[in-house]
Amino acid sequence: MRALLQRVSHASVQVEGELVGEIGRGLLVLLGLDKGDDQAAADRMLDKLLAYRVFPDEQGRMNCNVAEIGGGVLLVSQFTLSADTRKGLRPSFSSAMPPAEAESLYRYMLRSLEDRHAPVAAGSFGAAMQVSLTNDGPVTFLLEV
Repeated sequence: MRALLQRVSHASVQVEGELVGEIGRGLLVLLGLDKGDDQAAADRMLDKLLAYRVFPDEQGRMNCNVAEIGGGVLLVSQFTLSADTRKGLRPSFSSAMPPAEAESLYRYMLRSLEDRHAPVAAGSFGAAMQVSLTNDGPVTFLLEV
């Protein structure tokens, strides 16, 4: 499981021109699910991303997490994060979780996130989405569990 965290001042997702998710200051989380990922891995990822200190404190150091600053989390499924790009000029998606399993785990993760944090927004699983963001910093981290 991989999560690309981007510290944002604003982020939104549209599907076919319709806004389906939006946050102000917070984290845009692009989530890649791999074969073998499970609910325990999802719980570990949520623990990590909610506690990850990427926001500045009073001294400008990255010492605050998204909850401490009252920020939002926008969760977007992105299977391309599971690509193997080590060989050739075309990505391989053989390690990506099959869509039906991935959707179930994504929905579990979204429900768990909503139980633990607010505000939360989300993209539409499996849809062609247009993601807009203003990366604050820029600050971007790849988390893996």
